[in-house]
Amino acid sequence: MDQDIIKHKDEIPQPTKEDFVSDQMVKWCPGCGDHAILSSVEKVFPKLGVRKEDFVVVSGIGCSSRFPYYMNTYGIHGIHGRAAAIATGVKLANPKLSVWMITGDGDCMAIGGNHFIHAVRRNIDINILLFNNKIYGLTKGQFSPTTPKGFKTKSSPQGTFEQPFNAGELVIGAQGNFFARAIDNNPKMMVEVLFEAARHTGTTVVEILQNCVIFNNNIHELISSRDTRDDNQIFLKHGEPMLFGKGKKKGILLRGTQLEVVELGKNGITEKDILVHNIYNPDPGVHIMLSRMTPPAFPAALGVIRSVTESSFDQNMEEVIEQSKRDSKIKNVDDLLRSGNTWKI
Repeated sequence: MDQDIIKHKDEIPQPTKEDFVSDQMVKWCPGCGDHAILSSVEKVFPKLGVRKEDFVVVSGIGCSSRFPYYMNTYGIHGIHGRAAAIATGVKLANPKLSVWMITGDGDCMAIGGNHFIHAVRRNIDINILLFNNKIYGLTKGQFSPTTPKGFKTKSSPQGTFEQPFNAGELVIGAQGNFFARAIDNNPKMMVEVLFEAARHTGTTVVEILQNCVIFNNNIHELISSRDTRDDNQIFLKHGEPMLFGKGKKKGILLRGTQLEVVELGKNGITEKDILVHNIYNPDPGVHIMLSRMTPPAFPAALGVIRSVTESSFDQNMEEVIEQSKRDSKIKNVDDLLRSGNTWKI
């Protein structure tokens, strides 16, 4: 996709953000993190060098899945958990399309879990935005697959006793090649991460930590709050040391096979000891550990965590089709009718 962006950018009349703004009333709750995500996507699409009519936005069911109505593009509001199946069909039917799948933690990791992990495994060239508010919002506050253990909700008044999914761990464990994470109150970071996802060929998953002001308000507060975010989030960039905290005085060290939070200047630790981020490492070990980092013991990893190049499913399928056309003895309908066992009556 990144080559197409560069190749065709000057040939296409460049759209603006306003070209992607829908005339539909946006019906998310005031203060919902979805508003910031929508604005960020509207900013990213004009930068991709893709014709407006070649964008397709696909969703399942949930608050996040109203997204296609609020984008002035082609779109499909699908059924619960099946957005990945629909997005896959759209991409395979017309590989030139830029397909964006919008989903939530419940929609894609509960009822849609099987479709989700197999889309990731197959490496279809689609972009998946996973809104994670750790709750079922549209159905009014039940616990979801990412709700923290012990959390009290309408469907777990005693506190949920299930172990939650970690989105990054699930994606990379399903052989995902691209995983990134952003947070809804940092639109600049979101735009940067979404642009990198669009440049990548194959399935990309961007988990967006999103706040539900009604049913799970401040669930990401440690990571998002101005008072606590410096020590509880780290924005990773390829080729740069993993430093965080006020004044970048803290860092991530790889000691043996485990990550460790250290302070510069203590116990002889210098910046040279700090782990340097490598998004292209095909070995998923460090990427999984980064995706699992959780405050307050570790800062939450934001930015592009993994970006490994592999041929996409749709590329492979197109090659197989072309090869079959070249090798087949059947070139037209007449050849087909006269092939195999034929007889006269």
